[in-house]
Amino acid sequence: MEERPPAAPVLAVSDGDSEDKATGGGVQSIGRAFAILEEVARNRQGIGLADLSKRVGLHNSTTFHLVKTMVSLGYIRQLKDKRYRIGRPLFALAASALDEMEMVSMATPVLEHLSLTTGESSHFAVRMSDDVVVMARTPGPSKFQLTDRVGVVRPAYCTALGKVILAALRPEQFDRYLDRVEFKPLTSRTIVDRQRFVQEIEDVRTSGIGFDDGEFDEEVRCAAMPVRDFSGQVVGAIGISGPVWRLSFQALQSRAKALAAAAAELSSALGAAGEEMP
Repeated sequence: MEERPPAAPVLAVSDGDSEDKATGGGVQSIGRAFAILEEVARNRQGIGLADLSKRVGLHNSTTFHLVKTMVSLGYIRQLKDKRYRIGRPLFALAASALDEMEMVSMATPVLEHLSLTTGESSHFAVRMSDDVVVMARTPGPSKFQLTDRVGVVRPAYCTALGKVILAALRPEQFDRYLDRVEFKPLTSRTIVDRQRFVQEIEDVRTSGIGFDDGEFDEEVRCAAMPVRDFSGQVVGAIGISGPVWRLSFQALQSRAKALAAAAAELSSALGAAGEEMP
């Protein structure tokens, strides 16, 4: 008898069928696999097999075979308590697709609308080591505008954008940051006391908004909120800034609703779920 070549691996075992069914012009098991990935991604603390099966509408055995394959490929990982979470290869794929230029492209129209709504300059920044770098900005409609350029690097500890990004760090990451950073007084309002700064970041975590009340530049006030990606992780911050003589702290707070809407819009463009919005 002629020896047959080994069969190509399949993604999943379907419910009671030996062959994968095509539904709606697509392959059934692939559709199921993506449904599982999306459900696992929505549960940042992990999800068990029984709950996962129930939410995607599949038998436990079918879900198990699909998840087992994705675990072997690394796209899903199993925790010690048997719950499932998204695996690192998926993040690598997302990072490749969502490069800096694409983030800037997505951020720019959001910033333009935010500037028109608030009348102030708008910024989008990401973390760069212990600092933040402004990736995109738009000026407001008023005649007097701050002259800050794209690509400028600012300390995280004394900027609204930076505080928001620091507030998203894991406790151990934040502790290491505190051990490294030197709190230099850039203005008379810069927070240089470690205990006071820790409380400031805790306030940002609680409220979802960070402020810079003349801490980097005594003539400038700023507010910022987090921007999240498809995994719910904070990937940057969006903020507004203006001169202190025009933008009082109360005026800054009154623009929080517009800022929150912009943060939600950009986060949604990056794939974040609605419940992850600030």
